[in-house]
Amino acid sequence: MSDNIVIHHNPDCGTSRNVLAVIRAAGYTPVVIDYLTEGWTRPQLLALFAAAGLTPRTALRETKSPAKELGLLEDHVPEEAILNAMLEHPVLVNRPLVCTAKGVKLCRPSEAVLAILENKPKGPLYKEDGALLMDEHGNIQG
Repeated sequence: MSDNIVIHHNPDCGTSRNVLAVIRAAGYTPVVIDYLTEGWTRPQLLALFAAAGLTPRTALRETKSPAKELGLLEDHVPEEAILNAMLEHPVLVNRPLVCTAKGVKLCRPSEAVLAILENKPKGPLYKEDGALLMDEHGNIQG
């Protein structure tokens, strides 16, 4: 099933891999965009953030990124400066961002993706680390 689901994915991120697995378990064949390789455009990020109700600051990946070294964690840093840094360093955008007909969402934690999938996967469903994400009755864990 391909329902125009797009995941902005980091294959090195466990949460991103878990979200992709949930989407596929629900029967979808999503468009997978490796944003670390592809990069971002200003209009693309602004549209994604607007649709997801995010700002550059709320979408900023603070850990395992150069955010601190670039001075982006200080309160006085303007949103425009954060956005410009995201364009230069794609890893600064928190992930995964998922786009479906039901909306756009930053899917952290992994189970957040279930809110924007029309079709839900059958449980039980486990994360990579073995933690239960959804039981056999469709109850979300966490």
